[in-house]
Amino acid sequence: MLKAHESGDTTRLMTEIGRKARAAARPLAIASAERKHAALIGMADAILRRQEDILDANAIDVKNGEEAGLSGSFMDRLQLTPGRIRDMADGIRAIADLRDPVGEVIAEWDRPNGLHIERVRTPLGVIGVIYESRPNVTADAGALCLKAGNAVILRGGSDSLNSSLAIHACLVEGLKAAKLPEDAIQLVPVADRAAVGEILKGLSGNLDVIIPRGGKSLVERVQNEARVPVFAHLEGICHLYIDKSAKLDMAVGIAVNAKMRRTGICGAAETLLVDRAVAATHLVPVLEALRKAGCEIHADEEVLAAFNDAKPATDADWVTEYLDAIISVKLVDGVAGAIEHIETFSSHHTEALVAEDAKAVERFFNEIDSAILLHNASTQFADGGEFGMGAEIGIATGKMHARGPVGVEQLTSFKYRVRGTGQLRP
Repeated sequence: MLKAHESGDTTRLMTEIGRKARAAARPLAIASAERKHAALIGMADAILRRQEDILDANAIDVKNGEEAGLSGSFMDRLQLTPGRIRDMADGIRAIADLRDPVGEVIAEWDRPNGLHIERVRTPLGVIGVIYESRPNVTADAGALCLKAGNAVILRGGSDSLNSSLAIHACLVEGLKAAKLPEDAIQLVPVADRAAVGEILKGLSGNLDVIIPRGGKSLVERVQNEARVPVFAHLEGICHLYIDKSAKLDMAVGIAVNAKMRRTGICGAAETLLVDRAVAATHLVPVLEALRKAGCEIHADEEVLAAFNDAKPATDADWVTEYLDAIISVKLVDGVAGAIEHIETFSSHHTEALVAEDAKAVERFFNEIDSAILLHNASTQFADGGEFGMGAEIGIATGKMHARGPVGVEQLTSFKYRVRGTGQLRP
C-alpha cells in the first residue's frame, strides 16, 4: 500500500487502492474455506501477539482525543484495553468458525422441461467500509469481508488512525501466512477527508458497495453522495416499552442494562415508554434504578409529577440519539400507545418490550416495522455477535438486500446456475 508521505495526491492514492482491491477480489472469491479459515486464525493470533503494539498505538489516539476534548461516549468507543483486544481476537476466531457462505445453494428446483436451477451465494466483490472512532471495526470488518470472499477497503476515523494501522498490520500478517492477496484488506493510510469523497465516487468502478459506521453526519453524507449501493442506518433511536403485564424486577434490570451497559452504542435505549396502567407500581422503581446508575432523565409532564429528579422533556428528546447516559421517558396507553409513539419517532433500528401478555407481545412484533424487535431482553443484544453471526459490520435499517446485523451472509449476493440436457426454447 502507498504510504501517506509518498503521495500528496489523494485521488491517485485512492485509485491505486481501488485497483488493487479489485485485483485481489478475483482470487479471493474462489479461495477455499480452509485457506480463509487459516488466514483468520493467523489474524487473531497476531492481534494477541502484538497486543502491546496495539495498546501503544491506541494510547497515542486516546491522548490526542483527550487533548481535542472529545466526548465521553466518543472516548469510550476509541479506548482499547487488554480485554477489548482479547474480545477482538475472539471475534475473529468466531468468524473463522462460521460456515463459509460462498457457494452455498440457497434454493434449487426443477422445471417441467427438465432444467435444474440453483440459486448460489457469491461474494459482493469489493466493499468500502467508512467508520469513526471504533478501532475494533478494523478487525471486525476485515474478517467478515474476508470470510464472505470480499476484498475490503477500510477508512477509519482520523482519531483512531494509529490504532487501526496497528490492527491492520495483524490482518495483513494473517493474509500473508495463508498465502492470500495482501491487498484483500486495505486500510486508507491518510486522514485526508478527501479520501472519503473518492470512496463515495466508487473508485473508478472498483467499489461494489459502501458500509458507513458512525455518527449521523457521516451516514447522511454517505447516503447523499454515494454513487454505489449503501448498507446503513442513520440513527439508533431505540425504544424500550414496559407493559402493564411486565414483571417489575425484570423491567428494572432490562431498563438499566438497555440504557447503561454501554451508552455509546447504537443499540442503547434512548426512550423509555411505560404503560400508564402501571405508572403507580413500575415507573418510580425503574427511574430510581436508572438514576442510581448515573442516568439523566428527561421526562414528560406526567412522569415529572411522579418523579421530580428529572428534567422536562422537549419535542427534540423524542428524536434524539443521545449516545450518553440520558434517557427520555413517557407514559403511554398500553401497547397501542407504545406502537404509535415508536412508529412516529423511531429510526427503525431496535425496539424492545417487557411483557408477560402474549397478545401484547404478538401485537408489538406484528405492527412495529423496525429491523430488530426484542421481548423480555435488553436492546443491547442488537449485535451480530449476540445473534451468533460471529460479528457484524453494522446494523442496516433499510429494506433492500440487508436488514439488521450485517454479517457474513449479508455480505454476499447470489447467482443462478442452470443445468440442462440439451433443452431448446421453443
